[in-house]
Amino acid sequence: MVLFESEVWPQFIQQIQQTSWLEWLGFVSTVACIYLAAKENILNWPVSILSILISAILYFDSHLFGDFALQFYFLFTAFYGWWFWLKKKKERKKPIVRIKLQHWIIIVILIAILTMLSGYLLDRYTPSNVPYEDGFCTAVSLVAQIMLTRKILENWVLWILVDICYVPLLIYKNLNLYALLYAILVVIAIKGYLDWRKTYREQTF
Repeated sequence: MVLFESEVWPQFIQQIQQTSWLEWLGFVSTVACIYLAAKENILNWPVSILSILISAILYFDSHLFGDFALQFYFLFTAFYGWWFWLKKKKERKKPIVRIKLQHWIIIVILIAILTMLSGYLLDRYTPSNVPYEDGFCTAVSLVAQIMLTRKILENWVLWILVDICYVPLLIYKNLNLYALLYAILVVIAIKGYLDWRKTYREQTF
């Protein structure tokens, strides 16, 4: 505790103060898009596009190549999600769906496979010193994002998990503002899950 108070905390504050304007813009836009997603506001998708482009630059500079590559996937799914949410709104269909136990088994297996594959590729072909940690966060994010575009309630469970995992990873990479961002996103994701669950229960009656 003394070490935290005398060394780590002042260093963290100093690094926050030295944060670039680009990282601040990424911080604000990411919080905004996740908040809007939690509120089922379709504007989350154009805001997320801005956040994705900024994150791609920051992750590349920090040698988080798995997360850098992930941004291209996020960019595609942002346009897809924008279209899908708009389509659902026009068709007046029930917006939120849930998955069953067998779907969770498939999701866990898929995340494990994607983690091993991306971790291996990052370890072998990039200078990353956290290939499998990066690979795991990349794998969970891949699955969670497509679930978000399809308005599957349990996407928030995966976002809570991966946001928690990102915090120590980003601190290790000296992206301290982004580490704080993901700590905030944990709270927003929990709120998003609770709000979506309430909406789901209301639409089933």
